[in-house]
Order: sequence, then structure tokens, then C-alpha cells
Amino acid sequence: MPFKHQLRKVDLTHPKYLQSLIENRRVFNLNNCEFNIFETYQCSYHIPLTFNDLVITSMVRGKKVMHLFNEPAFEYLPGETVIVPANEAMVIDFPEAGFNNPTQCVALAIDAGYVKDTLNYMNNYYNFDNGSREWKLQFNEYHFANNNEVSSLINKLIKVCSSSDLAKDIFADLTLKELLIRLVQSQYLQQVTAESSKDNNHGKTHFILHYIHEHLTEKIAVDALSRKVYLSRNVFFKWFKEQFGITPLDYINNERIKLAKQLLADQRNSISAVSLQCGFSDANYFIRLFRKNEGITPKAYRDCICPVTG
Repeated sequence: MPFKHQLRKVDLTHPKYLQSLIENRRVFNLNNCEFNIFETYQCSYHIPLTFNDLVITSMVRGKKVMHLFNEPAFEYLPGETVIVPANEAMVIDFPEAGFNNPTQCVALAIDAGYVKDTLNYMNNYYNFDNGSREWKLQFNEYHFANNNEVSSLINKLIKVCSSSDLAKDIFADLTLKELLIRLVQSQYLQQVTAESSKDNNHGKTHFILHYIHEHLTEKIAVDALSRKVYLSRNVFFKWFKEQFGITPLDYINNERIKLAKQLLADQRNSISAVSLQCGFSDANYFIRLFRKNEGITPKAYRDCICPVTG
């Protein structure tokens, strides 16, 4: 249930300019990408959509249900991002769409050569782990729910692509490169997090994430983490951020907030008890951090997921 990291709203198409009530499309062409805005004003099901290039889509308004990669369907909500390879068929449902509740989605179709050149550049000049891991996009991790870094870059691209700035191709190019890097880092973090829960012997990335999850309810100091992998504090901090795109403390706090959201679903747990169970010694700090991450207080979050029935 998203509360924050939603995308910058794009003006809806004026009704007299609508070409279709289902996936009405506006297109802005740039040097290395095609920026699309799709809007749907009518409840509909099983609508096919395919792009000839890699596409990065992000929901702005409303709700879709996505059928992708022959996997179970999932709800696609504002602030979320999905990446799809070239020529991969998407089938989309719009169960709640209407004139009073339109869906709006942006889609960036990016030239394959541009993607390849960007990742090759990163592999040649910014490789890590002595070349044992490549910068590459994978499609086993394709759904990004409320990723703050990704959402902020999509917001920037929405602003750049729909502007009349003569230098917008330059700004779009720089933002696209950062977006691709963030997506690779986010995918790698999801992958290693999942793997570390099963096996922490693949290397220090798996070991350190496994250790964090095993001690999430305890005090975790960055100095202690750095000693676990035999690195100095500064080197560890730099290594962690290069690997995953976020700091160790941000990762720990994000995981603690995820745990808190699970615990808040049980109304028997008080806010202060949830704070302690998630490793926070100060309940006020927990509340501030929760609101910063989710855009809503723990109590308000609980009221949303556990409404009082009369």
C-alpha cells in the first residue's frame, strides 16, 4: 500500500483531444528514448501492449492489474515501476478506470544500443569486486515498489521530457544513465537479499545482508559491520553504497520499517512495542523515520490497513 514516493502528476488529456478511452497515448521523442503517457478512462480487461525496445513504466494515477512473464498477475499502483524487455507482451486490466478515476502511466522506451553502451561503459570504468560481477539488467527482478531513488529520477524525466527546454536531450541523457544504474543496483540488492536468506556463504555481500537480517531487532553499528567483513569503516561504507546504491544505515532502517509494517498489522502490538521489536530504542525517532519513509505515521498506517468496523 503506497503512501509516498508517488510520481509527479502529468496533466490529463483534454476530453476533446482523446483518441481512445483505453490507453490513450501521447508521445514525446528524444534522442535516445521515446517518452509515452498512457491514460485509460474506461473499465477494461486483457488489453495487450508491446514495445520494440526496453521499456521502463511507472504508474502515476489509478490502478492496473499486470499480467507479465507468464507469472501471477499483480496490482500496479502509483509510485511503482516495472521494467519490461523488448518485444515482451504485457496484458493489462483496468478494473477501476473511469472518467472520475482515470489511470495514467508513463513509459520510457529506450534504444537498445544506448542501454548496451551505458552498461558497457560502467563495466569498463566502474566495475567492482575485481570484475567478478557485471553491470546488467535482469528481468527476474522487474517490479520496484516505492523505490525512492527510482521514483525521483522518473519524476525528473517526466519534467524534462515534457518541457520545451532546448537542452532537454542533454538532461534526459544524464538522467537516463543514472536511472539505468539505479535499476541495476536495486535489482542486485533484491537478488542478494533473497539469496542471503537461504545461503550466506556466497561472499561478503550475502554474508553482511544475512547478518543484518539476523540482528535486525538489535543495535547494529556500522563499525561492527565493517569489522565483520574485515574492512575499515570508510572503505566499508563506500563499498556498500557502490554495491547497492544506498548507505548501510539506510538499508538497515528500510528493512526495519518493512518489519514494522508487518507488526503493525497486529493491533495487539502498541506503537512503542513495535518500535522496540524493530531495534529502535527511541519511539519518537521510529515515528519520525516511519513518516519520512512512508509519508504517514505508524498509527495512521495501522488505521489504513486495520480500519475500525462499526
